[in-house]
Amino acid sequence: MLKKYLFIISLFPILGLAQAPIEYYSGTENLSGYALKTKLHDIISNKVYSFHYDDLKTIYGQTDIDKYYDYGADNTAYLLDIYSNNPTGTTAYHYTLSNIIGSANAEGLGWNREHMMPQSSFNSAYPMYSDLFFVIPTDARINQLRSNYPYGKAGSTVYYNFTNGSKQASNGTPNATYTGRVYEPVDEFKGDVARSLLYFAVRYEGKLGSFNFSTNANDPTKDQNPLDGTEEKAYENWYITMLLNWHQQDPVSQREIDRNNSVFNVQKNRNPFVDHPEWVSAIWDQTSDNVAPAAPSLLLERNSAYFVNLTWQANSESDVIGYRIYQDNVLVANTKTNSVAIDHLTPGTSYNFTVKAYDNAYLESPQSNILNVTTLATDVFAKDLQIVKYLEGSGKNKAFEIANRTGHKVNLNGYKMYIQYKGTAYYFGEPFELEGDIENNQSFVVINPNANFSCFDVANAKFVIAGPALTFEGNNYVDLSYKTGTVDAIGTKGIDNTNGNRSLYRNSNVTNPTATFDINEWTSYASDYCLNLGSLAADDIANKTTDFHIYPNPVADVLNITGDLRKAKSAKIYDLSGKLIKEIKDPFVNQRSVNVNALLPNTYILNIDGKSMKFIKR
Repeated sequence: MLKKYLFIISLFPILGLAQAPIEYYSGTENLSGYALKTKLHDIISNKVYSFHYDDLKTIYGQTDIDKYYDYGADNTAYLLDIYSNNPTGTTAYHYTLSNIIGSANAEGLGWNREHMMPQSSFNSAYPMYSDLFFVIPTDARINQLRSNYPYGKAGSTVYYNFTNGSKQASNGTPNATYTGRVYEPVDEFKGDVARSLLYFAVRYEGKLGSFNFSTNANDPTKDQNPLDGTEEKAYENWYITMLLNWHQQDPVSQREIDRNNSVFNVQKNRNPFVDHPEWVSAIWDQTSDNVAPAAPSLLLERNSAYFVNLTWQANSESDVIGYRIYQDNVLVANTKTNSVAIDHLTPGTSYNFTVKAYDNAYLESPQSNILNVTTLATDVFAKDLQIVKYLEGSGKNKAFEIANRTGHKVNLNGYKMYIQYKGTAYYFGEPFELEGDIENNQSFVVINPNANFSCFDVANAKFVIAGPALTFEGNNYVDLSYKTGTVDAIGTKGIDNTNGNRSLYRNSNVTNPTATFDINEWTSYASDYCLNLGSLAADDIANKTTDFHIYPNPVADVLNITGDLRKAKSAKIYDLSGKLIKEIKDPFVNQRSVNVNALLPNTYILNIDGKSMKFIKR
């Protein structure tokens, strides 16, 4: 079999890079460390295509056919199973797509879908649940015996020897704190495993701290989940060291390059470590000192009834990678910049805030000064995100539009969507977790990938989901939640609802979400109606600011602004990669211009309270 593998590889004498689109990795130039990791996260999570778990049964026919090791009679399309394939000898059995089963008491009976990072880590939520980069087809019996055990080097006690040489055994990985069982794949696929798990650490940065990263916090020898709760490093020291070693020992293969391209065609994102293997060491091979950062100094930007914007002086230490924000001594947020919006606050309530910096060794600074804030009793802003359009129509025509009129940028981590089904009793399907940010007075569309609305291109949606959250019929209850509480809802729990084959548009006078559905807040249209889907109408925008104009353009030193901007809260200048170059608070109280003399010649974007305009600096 090895000769056949080498022959196939010989068709590709130079592996080269996988075929990433031009500019796909734009903005990564000159970055390293966790700054590079965060930029890669932003790139590969910018467009979310999430398919139903059941869809993988057929999608594997595009992504996981063995063209490299074993062919059957008449070129039978075998699945490539890295748990059972023997690249240096005879593979004991092979599977086609039709051989899927639920469970098995022996090898060779069928395959099923394996989560390389166990689904218990993220409570079976989408998009993780069906992510093709770490959900793969494997022998059902080995999958069951691998269980939720981490990968590792087999130790002295071997519990199961599998037909291709992989093992389930005691943990013999050097310097491991965990002493339980591990699964060791064969050498040929250790790099594949490592790059899949490093992809997971990049793709779900921002969510990792909310995953179940410690199952035995009081006894690390039994803690079989290798996540460490950090958003940057992601894994425990012994585990990340092992993954980096496996990555180096088993370089990227043509099979991984081909699979990366195939998954990209389906899921619209890529594994950056297949495209650029050198980025693994650029991110995780870091030096650190043993000096904790200095305490940040804190100040208040703007107060509201439901949120408060905090800013502080950025730390000067070069190894500072983030800040932790504490509300009444409870950690409520992390940020990589020196500003954050803390939301879901109660009107007319007093809070104490502090900030701590942390560096790449996770040494934490002393806390900043304590800032006491009392929220306003009332507000013109919405208290939370709001569903403004609900579309349920023919076929797979299912979509939502969700608006942010809260007065601040909202981080979507913590929000999820799910629907209620009726079986023998009512139950909820697996949720879809939102992610990323949404600016004030902006909205985004969540849509089924097989929708066919006349007014909207699926490719323009922020979230394209085939999972349960976007399979609702009119009888389902639909829920938009934040953490454990309902934010907004369509329909009523525990009944058969009557919202089928119609589009519901939120009335413009309804400014806040409601956990209890009221049909009087909505205007009903016919099935498949979708006017202005994806764009807020003028009446939908809260706390509007007047349009502005700029001159001269191109500009040398001073950019003049026209328009009624007396109430503008901030002016921000970005480069075309999205990097924030300059920010001015309350910029137009005493002037109508911005000094851009210090900017290098280039094209920039001026953003005033969410509205943007390009200009050229000469």
